[in-house]
Amino acid sequence: MARQPNMIVFFTDQQRWDTTGVHGNPMGLTPNFDRIACEGTHVYNSFTCQPVCGPARSCLQTGMYATNTGSVTNGIPLNPDLATMAQVFGGGGYQTGYIGKWHLGPGRGGAVAPEHRGGYDYWLASNVLEFTSNAYQTEMYDNDGKAVQLPGYRVDALTDAAIRYIDGHAEEPFFLFLSYIEPHFQNHNDDYPPPIGYREAYTSGWIPPDLQALGGTTHQHIAGYYGMCKRLDEALGRLLDTLISLRLDEDTIVLFTSDHGCHFKTRNSEYKRSCHESSIRVPTALCGPGFEGGGRIRELVSLVDLPPTLLDAAGLAIPEQMEGRSILPLTRGENEAWPAEAFVQISESQCARCIRTERWKYSVDAPGETGNSAGAGRYVEEFLYDLQSDPYELCNLVASAAHRQVRADLRERLLARMAEASEPSAVIEPAAEAPSGQRHAGDDIDGRYSAYTEFPEPR
Repeated sequence: MARQPNMIVFFTDQQRWDTTGVHGNPMGLTPNFDRIACEGTHVYNSFTCQPVCGPARSCLQTGMYATNTGSVTNGIPLNPDLATMAQVFGGGGYQTGYIGKWHLGPGRGGAVAPEHRGGYDYWLASNVLEFTSNAYQTEMYDNDGKAVQLPGYRVDALTDAAIRYIDGHAEEPFFLFLSYIEPHFQNHNDDYPPPIGYREAYTSGWIPPDLQALGGTTHQHIAGYYGMCKRLDEALGRLLDTLISLRLDEDTIVLFTSDHGCHFKTRNSEYKRSCHESSIRVPTALCGPGFEGGGRIRELVSLVDLPPTLLDAAGLAIPEQMEGRSILPLTRGENEAWPAEAFVQISESQCARCIRTERWKYSVDAPGETGNSAGAGRYVEEFLYDLQSDPYELCNLVASAAHRQVRADLRERLLARMAEASEPSAVIEPAAEAPSGQRHAGDDIDGRYSAYTEFPEPR
């Protein structure tokens, strides 16, 4: 009987999709990611379902939307009654291990009580790693809750721990979740600290067009951010080399993905928590059994689709609670009926809902609700982007009378997705339309882009 494949989730924090070469970044940051994307399966259109750290993690651990896990904002522990990937893999004969940032336990410290660890057997983690570490000072906590100091740059420290885990757990199938903090900013000093010497290598480098147009903290931070992404890709290469060295490469599935992106304070007052591609689109690729030669998947894939994908690849039953679906049939070229939009819930910055189709981005906001609200009964249209003509989302069409029918169609599709996610019934009010022949030149979030500009009516 063939052995079940090992599973490694290589999980980064706040990484934009366009940091990768296969998405057009010319800086040479991700040769290892690019290789597994080309030789394995590249999920070209991959999206988070919640662009906030803790909620996104709750979704990936359970395969459920954040409003159903209950972790709708940071600081809300994962419900211990929910089945997690660790529990399902563990019940299927796997050893399970977690290394890195957790962000799903109570409080803002590092140690996590066993009942809040999601069912993982091996534990070397910190609840909120950004508060218990710096770039060259990494403190995590073991199975006994004792602090462990790990030497080296933080990415390397976690990678070294992962290599030790793989080397010590190679006899039986294992499920390892490796959760980095990079390229997330360091909270206490609002910086993106790369390894020494890496920031200089990427100063005055390529800047994505949305950031070129909108500014924010891009020029202050992007060189460090790129340096962090580079070191992460080098870590991925080290893990892949380890699998080859231990003769596990043909028996191990590696999933690379991230919890959300980064807009460098261009869309609101911080770095994520918005409906824009810069917040919700992430790099995702898989390699290993079932994914070699899978090609480029163009369907719109959500974070909630990844847990059932891994379980499907392991031959394990997918729990009924999981709201996504396996992409494995897509890698085989099967004519799978797939959702035509990705659904996103947004919290903390606002209470908002969004869908992303092949062409359109449509988002609504709940006025009067705080970002801590799990949902609302009333929303108002806030953003509409035509990604075909405006891929960097610089022209908000939500007030365009010419797009009234488009908004009406998307409104119904969004309400349907909200209902599928078991959200309470709600109404979405149309946006007030601008005078004929006018539209917003930008996003009028902070007042910098609220001027009107003339444009020709669509033919």
